[in-house]
Amino acid sequence: MDIVDDMDDLDRRIIAALQLDGRRTFSNLADELGIPASSVRYRTKRLEDAGILQIVGIANPLAIGFDRLAMIGVRVRAGRAREVCEALAALPETSYVVMTSGRFDVMVEVICRDVAHFVDVVEHHIGALESVVSTESLFVLEVHKLAYGWGVPGLESGFTPDTVTE
Repeated sequence: MDIVDDMDDLDRRIIAALQLDGRRTFSNLADELGIPASSVRYRTKRLEDAGILQIVGIANPLAIGFDRLAMIGVRVRAGRAREVCEALAALPETSYVVMTSGRFDVMVEVICRDVAHFVDVVEHHIGALESVVSTESLFVLEVHKLAYGWGVPGLESGFTPDTVTE
């Protein structure tokens, strides 16, 4: 059985709370949820190990010295989108890699130091993949929202990031 099938209301409440503030302590969450801190720690670790939850600090790349943030649409040979996604996900410059429908088979977000670094990534890493047919780059000029807290579907208690108290 898949962990997603095993997730319960408590797992969803932990995810929702951490989406709002990933720095919350296990004891703080435990007090709010009415369970022992060891249970919060165990459940959080289980969700992380399953790839459902990742707790990271998100920084605006343009504000911390990276000069090129771009979304790149990638067209690939038929039936090769998953393999291209896997190869692109392995690149340190990629922060977002998704298989899509429509005009592009894959969309990838890259973060580069400067134009030369961007050109290197596009020419020698993305464009050099055998299954890549073409790319189209869209430079990000300004970031107006960088958020990853969208709630958790299936919460029986109505617990959403909007209802989390600090």
